[in-house]
Amino acid sequence: MAATLLSIGAYYLYAGLAVAAVFLTWGLGRLDENAHNAWVFRPLLIPGVALIWPLVLWRWSVLERGKDAPLARHRPPRTAQDWLALALCLLIPLVVFGSLVLRQDGPLEPPPVRLSENCIGPLARRSPRFLPLLYNRRHFGVITAAGAFTHAVQVLGWYFAFSATPPNEALLVANTSYGQILGFPFEAFGIFALLVLMILAATSHDFWLAFLTAPVWKALHLLIYPAYLAVVAHVALGYLQDTKSPAFAVVFGAGALAGVGLHLAAWLAAPPAKRGAGAWVAVGKPGDIAENRAKIIRLPNGERAAVFRIGGALSAVSNACAHQGGPLGEGRVIDGCITWPWHGFQYRPEDGCSPKPFTEKIPTYRLKLEKGVVMIDAQANPPGTHVPPLEIGAAHG
Repeated sequence: MAATLLSIGAYYLYAGLAVAAVFLTWGLGRLDENAHNAWVFRPLLIPGVALIWPLVLWRWSVLERGKDAPLARHRPPRTAQDWLALALCLLIPLVVFGSLVLRQDGPLEPPPVRLSENCIGPLARRSPRFLPLLYNRRHFGVITAAGAFTHAVQVLGWYFAFSATPPNEALLVANTSYGQILGFPFEAFGIFALLVLMILAATSHDFWLAFLTAPVWKALHLLIYPAYLAVVAHVALGYLQDTKSPAFAVVFGAGALAGVGLHLAAWLAAPPAKRGAGAWVAVGKPGDIAENRAKIIRLPNGERAAVFRIGGALSAVSNACAHQGGPLGEGRVIDGCITWPWHGFQYRPEDGCSPKPFTEKIPTYRLKLEKGVVMIDAQANPPGTHVPPLEIGAAHG
């Protein structure tokens, strides 16, 4: 069985390399005119294509057939992210405390514990002081993947160097007690986490974000949540079962629970979904929105809009930046343009277009003032649609 699984994995990678050869030498130039002479850059995409080649073929087919939906590019999977984070918060304490109860004896290797990267997002949402970490989180992700790969190579060399079977196969057959909790093969969790980390590292470049679109790229990178849980389970059912040091158990448990607490805090701080009987829903009073800042509104369909105040007028755009689908509403207006706090992308508030020579566009929303309350049309306009700002004057705060 182990040999069959390894053969399937090998054939998958061979197919991926074949797709990479065709896509990077012929297909990429057809889809992106800026890539015509970028031959030095193309080899850097080989690992990503080899790992997610079914997605590459699907996306290539969509673009070749002209079936790309511009509005769908600005709908990141927010609901899925919320539920994954909540599931993470529920399962991690169960895994940590359950593993402490079900202790066993046996020589197990100490893994590199890298749980901090998945805490960067919640930290940045709670305080702008952590935004510099958020700007570089993809670099941290690549470093984490490199550390996990190094750990895996060391483990194979240390434990299976003199095995009669190949090390990769020996890893899969060394422990097959999948029908029990005590002694469950913690290696499986490590393998899954390593595969996810390698996929995320290989697709971290902005090319993948632009090629796959923000919703697909974000959905792919939501795998970090089950990978985070897998790392916790790998350590909890592995090294934590053998260590005699209570300090490690305390530090590991505290770190895992701190991550849970940060995700819960960020989840609870998210704006609730607005309820409205018609197409228009209430935002609030104009005075609730600070100058050159925004109020983020979660619409009945689950999408988020950011209502900015500039001078004596209000404008509403999608809260998802065209770059990575990040929260535009956490930015501010600089030189008359909405400026994304992560990477500095800018958009005009009245039409959602980036200033020239840039070409990014985001959806806009209509606003109206009704009995002193700002109302927003829950139906987004196509990206780049001009909407006259809602004049509120100085009388409204």
